[in-house]
Amino acid sequence: MDVLDASRWQFAITTVYHFLFVPLTIGLSFLVAGMQSAWVRTNDERWLKLTKLFGKLFLINFAMGVVTGIVQEFQFGMNWSAYSTYVGDVFGAPLAIEGLAAFFLESTFLGLWIFGWDKLPRRVHLACIWIAAFGTALSAYFILVANSFMQWPTGHTLNNDRVELVDFAALLGNKVALITLPHTLAAVFLTSGAFMLAVAMWHLMRHHRGDDTQSPTDTDPTAEKAWRSAAKIGAVTVLVASVAVVVTGDIQGKIMTETQPMKMAAAEALYETEQPAAFSILTIGSLDGTEEVWSITVPGLLSFLGTGSFDGEVLGINDVNASYQDKYGPGDYRPNIPLTYWSFRAMIGLGIAATGVALLALWTLRRGRTPSNRWLRRLMVVSPLLPLAATAFGWIFTETGRQPWIVFTLLKTEDGVSPSVSFAEIMTSLIGFTTLYAVLAVVEIGLLLRYAKAGLPTEPATY
Repeated sequence: MDVLDASRWQFAITTVYHFLFVPLTIGLSFLVAGMQSAWVRTNDERWLKLTKLFGKLFLINFAMGVVTGIVQEFQFGMNWSAYSTYVGDVFGAPLAIEGLAAFFLESTFLGLWIFGWDKLPRRVHLACIWIAAFGTALSAYFILVANSFMQWPTGHTLNNDRVELVDFAALLGNKVALITLPHTLAAVFLTSGAFMLAVAMWHLMRHHRGDDTQSPTDTDPTAEKAWRSAAKIGAVTVLVASVAVVVTGDIQGKIMTETQPMKMAAAEALYETEQPAAFSILTIGSLDGTEEVWSITVPGLLSFLGTGSFDGEVLGINDVNASYQDKYGPGDYRPNIPLTYWSFRAMIGLGIAATGVALLALWTLRRGRTPSNRWLRRLMVVSPLLPLAATAFGWIFTETGRQPWIVFTLLKTEDGVSPSVSFAEIMTSLIGFTTLYAVLAVVEIGLLLRYAKAGLPTEPATY
């Protein structure tokens, strides 16, 4: 392992860890806002109690996300100074707006929401959580604008070996960003819906079985009604988000084939150009990954994902690599094929599994029924991990599929690393961050489990 490898490991660990908090934060903010809206509209006490419970879980997750997000900018300055110098004029603009406008918006109104209970008029207080929620989505957009420049550079010019921003509208309107935003938002609702479903179903089953004897909520006559409502909202959110993920993912796949054909070829480990091209659900290949030994395939599906036609041509890795060599000079432009292949399938498979859990939950709740199966309750405990892992694998696929470029067609990853930082310094920070994140993970999980297990507020639901 050298300086480049250590820097890449640090970026991967800290980024994936930080992104575990993002989907839950964005999605829960909207779900909490929706439940508070239901309470303001109906004055039904269950919505107020659900708002306070999931609002508390949202705030725990939000705080941990802010802490881990600060490390990202530290990394750019420390380990990727050459990259920062090269793209700073472009990359800094959306990040600055995200910090000054979007994050300022969400943190300010979130503060008003936290301290505004019983002090602000109901509708003004409700407006605060809605503005904070839209602030989280706006923040996601500017982060995705910055990332999309790395996937498909737009609105720039090259001047003295660094890129400069010349068209801000083109940067904001990058077609990769415009399709990645709805795909990401759909994924965050899938994740937050699964989280709400799991918490509500777990409590509902315990309450129904009479296992909630240690919880004060056991004596609350509105508890079962509240948990049932939350479980259905979570399940429906997962199902609607799943459809949105599929639709936006399909569009994203076609744009990816157009802008980064190597990434689509690597997603299938398609070495030779095919027309039509099949999609493999599962493949066992040779040790170097270049030859197929056994595979389960769906004919024409990769062609449809990439071109919109079941008979479309999809370029293979060898042909794309040869064209890149002609255009950008000698070199190997292939990403890590096994990693892109399996991360792509893990993203899809785990998302489908989360959808299946939501369907199962809705089926067991039909016509006022309450499931009591012990295995279903255990499944609910682990089910939020499915969409969380799916989103993490989605980012792994997105970032590793672009390699060896850190900014596609402009700057290779090996040229973006800091020249003055030693291997020992990077390993020191890598071990430090990883250890710190492990501690934070224990704290985060412990707090979420503690407050989720505590259930609905026991104090009188007043405003």
